[in-house]
Amino acid sequence: MTLVLSDGKVIGLNEDGFMNRPGEWDRIVAAALAKDQEGIESLSQEHWAVIEFIRAYYLDHGQAPMVRNLCQSTRSTLRKIYELFPSGPAKGACKLAGLPKPDGCV
Repeated sequence: MTLVLSDGKVIGLNEDGFMNRPGEWDRIVAAALAKDQEGIESLSQEHWAVIEFIRAYYLDHGQAPMVRNLCQSTRSTLRKIYELFPSGPAKGACKLAGLPKPDGCV
């Protein structure tokens, strides 16, 4: 599966829509994934706060943050996270942050 950006750059995705090479991630890729994979037309500042926290946590710790940590650090409720990312923090938010599919993510 692939995602083709407006500049012609091709991003490889696995069968679940997660990036094959997370090092290719940038904000343009995140916005394209949001639209193509998650049906989110436009990313708000709230979306970016969650995406950037998840991305930074992953780069520092080598894994996605626990949901409780995500909510505390972004000052969002779990309900708000699901409003922003309808497919959830693991599948939706981690996908847009360019992480590999988290363990235990269905």
